[in-house]
Amino acid sequence: MTDVVVIGAGVLGASIALELARRDMRVTVLDKAGDAGHGSTGASSAVVRFNFSTLVGVSAAWEARFGWQDWAGHLGAEVGELARFERCGLAMLDVDAAPRSAYLPYFDEVGVPYEQWSAAELRERIPGIDAGRYWPPKPITEDRFWDEATETLGAVYTPDAGFVTDPQLAARNLADAARAHGAEFRFHAEVRAIARAGDRVRAVTLTDGTVLPCAVVVNAAGPWSGRINELAGVGSEFTVRTRPMRQEVAHLRAPRGDGIGIAVADMDLGTYMRGESGGGLLVGGTEPECDPFDWADDPDGVHPHPTMAVFEAQATRAARRFPELAVPNRARGVVGVYDVAADWTPIYDRTDLGGYYVAMGTSGNQFKNAPVVGKFLAAIIEQTERGIDHDTNPVRFTGEHTGRVLDLSAFSRKRPYNAENSGTVMG
Repeated sequence: MTDVVVIGAGVLGASIALELARRDMRVTVLDKAGDAGHGSTGASSAVVRFNFSTLVGVSAAWEARFGWQDWAGHLGAEVGELARFERCGLAMLDVDAAPRSAYLPYFDEVGVPYEQWSAAELRERIPGIDAGRYWPPKPITEDRFWDEATETLGAVYTPDAGFVTDPQLAARNLADAARAHGAEFRFHAEVRAIARAGDRVRAVTLTDGTVLPCAVVVNAAGPWSGRINELAGVGSEFTVRTRPMRQEVAHLRAPRGDGIGIAVADMDLGTYMRGESGGGLLVGGTEPECDPFDWADDPDGVHPHPTMAVFEAQATRAARRFPELAVPNRARGVVGVYDVAADWTPIYDRTDLGGYYVAMGTSGNQFKNAPVVGKFLAAIIEQTERGIDHDTNPVRFTGEHTGRVLDLSAFSRKRPYNAENSGTVMG
């Protein structure tokens, strides 16, 4: 017998399991993969940054940063080798779609340290960078991609940003900490049905016929979350829709073999970059309008290998920003699937089915919030199961590190569309 079934053992599902197990709930986590973090988490660039289009987004990311900074303390259990947070700093290059004025007031209110750089300061702090303004992003196949810049841009630098060195290991750390508090993880376990009794969830049935009676289900299945919602018969009340999107992240050699340096968010050209130990460089896209979105109706049918077309686009854009960067003639990188919300903001909420909760629509930008997402869901579940309607009386979550009070209705399934979002993975 279990109290809660969490579907999905990615970094968010494992975080939710840990926080519920800490509250003495009997938790069973199901995942059809072979270990924690083997889905979208494993393909994450694991960037920890604070640039978001909403105050609650900045507040959540800043609170989560303290968890990454003291990862062992956050886990609160002996789990063996730990994922490591690399504090390398991040430079958000100026861009019309996300001007400084849109997020610096949030930084000021939350207390996120930052520096404002001119183009000259950008060149000084990040040697080898081209400070030209090329907006808007263009396909590399068009001649105008190569037009010379007539203006320059600066950046906003956040020294406390960085990345987690091994996202899969971070998920396993959370899973092991949850186990230490009594949670059970079942892998190669695929959900076939979700039963209800009246207006409440009653049980989860696996494809092997196993039936798990439970009082609460949490859907944290990433790009498969929509399919799980269909099994539960929920989602018709959602005002925010989600859809799986295939994504690629290119692996290159860093220019000059510099290895880990300041990460760069470059929406001006449509990329982001962060270093790796040993001189590697990860380059991902920021979904510029000139690139077609690669929607995936079936996450299981996604082509698992990087394509030369996407690789060349990402690598060439990165090389435009860093002219010393070499573009290989063979694609190398990883492929993942985002569960993209229409406004690029996640859904952490109850649903109209009693006992059924969702952590979905994470849009490729919520890995960084793993230390707090489990706490968000635990707070929503505790309040709702006590009979308090989160829809009409939203949970107000107080961060233990920052003291910031977050109104979790910002992540509601019924929220108004956030028209201020960047329209990209940047949120």
